[in-house]
Amino acid sequence: MAIADRLKELGVELPPATVPLAVYRPAVRTGNLIFVSGQVALKDGAVMTPGHLGAEVTVEEGYAAARQCAINGLAAVLALNGTLDRLRLIRTVGYVSSAPDFVNAPGVVNGASELLRDIFGEDLGIGTRTAIGIASLPVNSPVEVELQFEVIQ
Repeated sequence: MAIADRLKELGVELPPATVPLAVYRPAVRTGNLIFVSGQVALKDGAVMTPGHLGAEVTVEEGYAAARQCAINGLAAVLALNGTLDRLRLIRTVGYVSSAPDFVNAPGVVNGASELLRDIFGEDLGIGTRTAIGIASLPVNSPVEVELQFEVIQ
């Protein structure tokens, strides 16, 4: 099944790729690898649930924000590559803006990981992963996610 069909089946609509907030490219391809810059939880031009997990933001809100970060990352890949077909997820890195005592960054980043698995399947949609809590993120986003894909020849 084509990835565009799978997105429709899941009810996922990709937005236009976001405009960089600083000096970087949203995604870069080198050889058969695509590196996606960190994507914050922007939806319809605004940050979803700004703040810190364990303070102003719940785990459920953070999970939804991580999911949106992955959607934004896929939009960057589509803008660069022209298709989401023939990709294998290699790595997901999730940064969670956290209160000092918040310890569930992995549960939050599952919002991105589970979506990618559901889109690309078990074999192509699960890669390595890091989920860490940090003090703050750009534009007060609760989550930032970066991705790396392999283009399958």
